[in-house]
Amino acid sequence: MKQNGETLEFLKYLETLGIPSIDCVVHHHGKPVFRYMSGYSDEAKTCPINGNERYNLYSCSKLITCTAALQLVENDTIRLDDTVYEYLPEFRNMKKLVDGKLEDVKNTMTLRHLFTMTAGLTYDCNSENIRRGIEETKGVMPTREAMKYLACDPLIFEPGEYWNYSLCHDVLAAVVEVASGKRFSQYVKENIFDRIGMTRSTFNLPENELSEIATQYRYNGETNQYVPCGPQIQCYKWGTEFESGGAGCISTLQDYSTFLENLRAGERLLRRDTISRMICPQISKKAEESMHANFTSTQSYSYGLGVRCPRPGGVELDFGWGGAAGAYLAIIPSKEVTLFYVQHVLSSPIQQVRGELRHAVIKDLQ
Repeated sequence: MKQNGETLEFLKYLETLGIPSIDCVVHHHGKPVFRYMSGYSDEAKTCPINGNERYNLYSCSKLITCTAALQLVENDTIRLDDTVYEYLPEFRNMKKLVDGKLEDVKNTMTLRHLFTMTAGLTYDCNSENIRRGIEETKGVMPTREAMKYLACDPLIFEPGEYWNYSLCHDVLAAVVEVASGKRFSQYVKENIFDRIGMTRSTFNLPENELSEIATQYRYNGETNQYVPCGPQIQCYKWGTEFESGGAGCISTLQDYSTFLENLRAGERLLRRDTISRMICPQISKKAEESMHANFTSTQSYSYGLGVRCPRPGGVELDFGWGGAAGAYLAIIPSKEVTLFYVQHVLSSPIQQVRGELRHAVIKDLQ
């Protein structure tokens, strides 16, 4: 891979935007072929990035959660077309909001709907019911308990009808917890993290290890300033025992790239046929149109079982996702490539352009 090519040029462009720290790695044919680090892990700028920093991955957590759930599909503990209420009874009699009025839901919500973001849920982490849950659980809000409050919020459409980025994978984590009989974080530790040596990854970080997290910032677009906002997961951590399947993983660049490489290669985490299923379009044309209209205008992507994926005949080659603080992942099976970029800035100015990184990597490999 070209060491002074477009990938490096793009990362240096991100530096000009003031991103406090950057870490990026590319693997090709199972070997690291590019690594770039810059900036500092602390607010005082006394500790240069060294690659050992922990980060809140936010929505890059989703790929781990879906991998955990697909393991249970493989061993026939759960099935994609199982109803959600088989595991979480509070989701049996859901309502939907239509023109300001509540109506009964006709379609039954399934696990497939959770995987594919077509369940009709929203991403309202500050709903009246969620706030009530936080208060009634005295700030603890265990993952399974949280579902009893989330299920009180009405859906915005019939399950399966459209695509909407939402708390689907948080519900999926609760399903994993119920189906496996283990706390979600414990299941993931035993079946993903421990299995492939991700020693510094967790969905349940002890308070005394918060200092290992790189300084987290929130970008103020009006003042062009990066304001420290504390090490904790923002918005998506509803309680001390809430393990967000959609946004709760804390990891390092090394650990997460190990996960991506194992997912690319297959077998150790998921069978190859399961991965093939995961990265193929799984949503209807109508749902795909709503995805393009309301979330991404990139027409070459569809959505698989928890990841963006190429549409047949499109120009894109990768599957993956990104996180609220700027993390970005791409796996390109046809080229045996994994890419992972991490930073720690919420509302980052690079959110809309970070996808260009995968194009730069592909060009530098040619």
